[in-house]
Amino acid sequence: MADVEFKVENSVLWITLNRPEQMGALTAAMRDEVIARLLAARTEPSVRAVVLTGKGKGFCTGADLSRPAGAPAPTEPPMVGAGREMMKYGSQLLLRTIWEFEKPFLAAINGTAAGLGAHLAFASDLILVADGVRFIEVFVRRGIAMDAAGGFLLPRVMPLAKAKELVFFGDDLSAEEAYRLGVVNRVVPAEQLETVAREWAERLAQGPTYAIGMSKRLLNRGTESNLDSCFEDEALTQALVTQSDDSKEGLAAFRERRKPVFRGR
Repeated sequence: MADVEFKVENSVLWITLNRPEQMGALTAAMRDEVIARLLAARTEPSVRAVVLTGKGKGFCTGADLSRPAGAPAPTEPPMVGAGREMMKYGSQLLLRTIWEFEKPFLAAINGTAAGLGAHLAFASDLILVADGVRFIEVFVRRGIAMDAAGGFLLPRVMPLAKAKELVFFGDDLSAEEAYRLGVVNRVVPAEQLETVAREWAERLAQGPTYAIGMSKRLLNRGTESNLDSCFEDEALTQALVTQSDDSKEGLAAFRERRKPVFRGR
C-alpha cells in the first residue's frame, strides 16, 4: 500500500495519509508527492475540491524524524543556511500550497494532529474533526521553536493568548475546545467523518469553483490588508469573476428561476 493514496471521485480529489502504524507521520517523499499532486490539481478541470484525511488513530503527527535502520544519529543540527532551505522547500512549501490553493480544500481529521499535522488542518479552508481528536503544538516538547507556518496560522485561527498557551506548554487542544474556539467547523462521531466529509466536498465540487477560489483569496488577504487594499482587491476580483461561465450561468438561472448548474469555469 502506498504511504499516500490519491483518488478522484465526483470531482473531489481525496488525499489519504496511509501510515496508521506511524500515526500518519509525514516523510519527505510523502510531502513532495502531495505537493506535486496539488500543483497539478490546480489546473485539472476534473478536480473541483480536495479532501485531506488519514487512517488509523493519527491524522498526522508531524514530520517523520525516524532514521533508516543502521543509520547513525546526526551529531549536530544542519548548518543554518541548509536548515532554512530545507524548511523553505519542505514543510513551508506544502503549507503554502494548501493555503494558496484556489479550490475548496477540506481537512477531515480522523486522529491526533500534532505539529506539522495540526498546521495542515489549520491551513485548510474547512475542518471536520472526529470526536476524541487532539491537536498538539508539540514543538516545545522537543525543545525546538514552532515551525511549519505556525506563527502565521495560529493567530489567524484562534485568539493570540490561546495560541501562546498551546505553543508554550505543548498541551493538547481537544476537538470540543477547538470547536468552541471556532478553530474547526464541526465535530462528528468518528464513524460519520468520511460521510460528512464526502457530503461537504461534493457539495463544494458542484459550486462555482473559480468564484469560490477568488473569494478564498480575498478572505486570506483580508487578514493582513487595510480597508483600501481590500476594496481594491474586491473590485478587481469581481470584475474578473463576472466574466466566467459560472457567473453567467448563475445570473441566467436567477432570471429563469431555476437551480444553476455550475461547471467550475
